[in-house]
Parts: sequence; C-alpha cells; structure tokens
Amino acid sequence: MADRLTVWFDGGCPLCTREIAMMRRLDRKGRIDFVDVTRPGTGCPIDRRLLLERFHARENGRMLSGAAAFAAMWRAIPMLRPFGLIARNRIVLRGLEALYVRFLRVRPTLQRWAR
Repeated sequence: MADRLTVWFDGGCPLCTREIAMMRRLDRKGRIDFVDVTRPGTGCPIDRRLLLERFHARENGRMLSGAAAFAAMWRAIPMLRPFGLIARNRIVLRGLEALYVRFLRVRPTLQRWAR
C-alpha cells in the first residue's frame, strides 16, 4: 500500500481554506493528511515560509510543490484521479505549473476580495 499523502496549506488564506474544505469533503476514504502550516506545533518538513508561499505535498516520501503537489492531491481522490494521472505528463504539468505561477501573482488580491 502506498504511503498516505500529506498536504501542507496556508490556513490563514481564505482561498486555501475553502479549497482544502472542498478537498476534505471529496477525500471520502481519508487518504490525505491535511496540515495547516499556520497552527503552532505543526511539523514542517521544510522552512515554514516556503510552505506558506507555495502549495506542498509529500507523495510516497517525495516532496512536491506547486502544480505537482496539486496533481498528487488529485490522484489521492478517486473523482479527481484522472486529472492527477494526466498531470504526470511533463508537458501537461509544465502548463499547469505556468498557470499556478500566474495564480500566485494575483493571489494577494484574490485573498483580499475573499475576506
């Protein structure tokens, strides 16, 4: 059996908390450990600042960031698994990462609107 997936997210970000709430509902088999990096005592495998700047996940012992981390989360959720499998293609993942980087640029503005 594969290792559980661990996802680190910014619990202070209204966009992130909404998305993680949706992923928790979709994760009916409880395959994902969701870790709010903003909570005290949270075990951080890398610098907390890096975890807050980009989305991170650990899949089968491997740390992933950005679009690759999202794809890992999708693979753990049966309904989204096809998207996560498609994202294993380097060209698809590169495109998703480019979109993610664009999102990061507008994230502060979107966070203000979401509050």
